[in-house]
Amino acid sequence: MSSATKERMAGSGALRQPDEIESMFDQIVGRYDLMNRLMSVGMDIRWRREAARAAIGDGAARVLDLATGTGDLALELAHQGVPLVVGADFSREMLHAASRKRAEQREPRIQLARGDAMHLPFADGSFDAVTVAFGLRNMPDYAGAIGEMTRVLAPGGRLVILEMTPIQRPLLSRAVSLYCDRFIPFVGGLISGDGDAYGYLPRSVNAFPPAGELAIMMRRAGLHFVRFKLLNLGTVALHRGVK
Repeated sequence: MSSATKERMAGSGALRQPDEIESMFDQIVGRYDLMNRLMSVGMDIRWRREAARAAIGDGAARVLDLATGTGDLALELAHQGVPLVVGADFSREMLHAASRKRAEQREPRIQLARGDAMHLPFADGSFDAVTVAFGLRNMPDYAGAIGEMTRVLAPGGRLVILEMTPIQRPLLSRAVSLYCDRFIPFVGGLISGDGDAYGYLPRSVNAFPPAGELAIMMRRAGLHFVRFKLLNLGTVALHRGVK
């Protein structure tokens, strides 16, 4: 398959195939948390905290954290009092890291499951909320993934998406581009040993739908009261919607 075929039409799905995405995350898992903190200057912790609050609302007994990675958002949801959090990911190495972190923090409210975001192994209406932080961008069909997340939500349940978004402020775009296109791949290569993975990051952000378009996708999936908030000078968006 040619690289042109793999690098899909912008806005429809991830630029790389699922097996490539899985392999990439398996390889960078050892420095994944460190790079997240460096790239966001530690702000990702605050963003996940806000995402968890948005998902819980007035209460949530069961929450699915999709593309859970090393489990940071799942842990935040549990720390905020959710009785059962299911952290799902398709990367075995990421799930192993999440399992170790869960054990270190002695957090019994988290269950971990390996699953495909396009075909979730859960019945309709299984969860009071679904969250995904910095993971939708790596799914092969954005609209299909949102539809699947909506399927497993109970009526009245909340979908919360925390994701990087193409910057819409021209005066900042060049500075952000330099940071993402040059600095992140360079530092990512030094720290993780995989500069290609962090070179993929800015390309995937540039190809991702702007926040307004993502909100439209959520409404088309049947979600109501959809709104979003831009964070970090407009480089990150927090979306929420209700089934």
